[in-house]
Amino acid sequence: MEYLLKCRGSAFPCEVTIDEDNGRYMIKKADSSGEVFNSSTEVVHWILENWGIDDFYDQAQFEEMLRELQDTHLV
Repeated sequence: MEYLLKCRGSAFPCEVTIDEDNGRYMIKKADSSGEVFNSSTEVVHWILENWGIDDFYDQAQFEEMLRELQDTHLV
């Protein structure tokens, strides 16, 4: 799964990548720095702790991404 979210702090979108087949779990933040994780659960926990709905232009897209991640990865 890959998500691109238009964030308020950057001209470039934030990215969330969860690739179970290849063991890739990454986030690119608004400042273009990134985070790498060992599991999809860690990605979801990071998002819940560090991002809020108001950080993004399309709040429904952010909520949908969270729902999908939580449902799929049972957080």
